[in-house]
Amino acid sequence: MWAYTVGFTVLPHVGGFLGWFINRKEIPVWYEKLKKPSWCPSRKIFPVAWTVLYTGMGYASYLVWNDLGGCSSKALIPLGLYGAQLALNWAWPPFFFGARNMKMALIDILCLDGLAIGTMCSWYPINKVAALLMVPYLGWLAMATCLTIRIWKDNRSHRLTLQHHLKKLC
Repeated sequence: MWAYTVGFTVLPHVGGFLGWFINRKEIPVWYEKLKKPSWCPSRKIFPVAWTVLYTGMGYASYLVWNDLGGCSSKALIPLGLYGAQLALNWAWPPFFFGARNMKMALIDILCLDGLAIGTMCSWYPINKVAALLMVPYLGWLAMATCLTIRIWKDNRSHRLTLQHHLKKLC
């Protein structure tokens, strides 16, 4: 059973690591030049925060999966919501850093917020600990959403579409 625990706990880190790896060169080149609010966390905080948050949500997903008896019809909605929010979580860095498309990143994170809240609400009747493990993630998402909105509003001149970005590269 420990293999399932580890697998579920590690899974969120996979997309997070890939998002960082693929977009890591854009951070010093583009992100550092953006106007950011004074309350923007230091770049050094993000990997620590995401490690804790991904570990918590991954383990929480295992608790829900385990309490529902594995892949059953009862698990479809709670784990489907989780999978959908995780996919949107992983999609945000390529939208924001890779495509430099702040509008798509903003749409993504707003949808992500709704799915993360839905995930937590669907988990609460199944496993209260799992639902509570999502609370720090929702708090971080609230900050990240406000930060995305603020950066989007304050950096109109840096809003590049993917098409414009590709034209610059070619």
